[in-house]
Amino acid sequence: MLDGDQRRLLGAFIRARREHAPPDPAGGRRRTPGMRREELAARAGISPTWCAWLEQGREVQPSPSALSRLARALELSRAERAYLFELAGRHDPDGPAEAGEGAPASLLAAVHAIAHPAYGLDRMWNACCWNDAAARLFRGWLDGDHQRNLLRFVFLDPAAQALIPEWQDRARRLLAEFRADFGHLFRDPQVRAFLEALKAESPFFATTWNGQDVRHRLGGPRVFTHPSQGRLSFAQHNFTPADRPDHKLVVLTPAG
Repeated sequence: MLDGDQRRLLGAFIRARREHAPPDPAGGRRRTPGMRREELAARAGISPTWCAWLEQGREVQPSPSALSRLARALELSRAERAYLFELAGRHDPDGPAEAGEGAPASLLAAVHAIAHPAYGLDRMWNACCWNDAAARLFRGWLDGDHQRNLLRFVFLDPAAQALIPEWQDRARRLLAEFRADFGHLFRDPQVRAFLEALKAESPFFATTWNGQDVRHRLGGPRVFTHPSQGRLSFAQHNFTPADRPDHKLVVLTPAG
């Protein structure tokens, strides 16, 4: 259930967008600009009363499908649609592209403009792009022909245990960072299926996941034991593309 502030913000946003939306040409003369509430209700396939309750901030819970119809009826931009679903506390079924559809152009450009190891992660933490320096560092993950999911690499691949000193501690922290993202993804069936499969494959993953630890992905010092270059120290920096907030840019700059 949404709290009072959320309901008021949601109602104010819907009303403001309605008042700025183009009215029905057949609606005749009117004293106020924008779309009438009855017109919005008809376009979105909802009742005028329910539409009024939404705008008034009453205790109603719009479904994802109802929100989608409202977004289309109001002709919301991508940013406005995302804001609508965020205020309503719902997962957008027609939100950002699913994993596997490729990295956004902004992320590709950034990764390949950086000389140091850099890579991009999608919403499920699959590597969607990387540069040559990252491929040389992360052997077993960013080289070869296989699935490049960061969690699967860290928890299932022996190469990760050899590469990462104090592997278990780092794996626990990594999963706590992923759980912070999971708070936005827990309604996504693809994400839930992915986690269930990984829990079945790795008892350590299952135990760690059930620990419920949550941390922000803040970066900081990172040390690796490379098979040919020996001990390497970096500072990790994380960024979120403005055009695709479900992705991440990770950059490792040499330290020491």
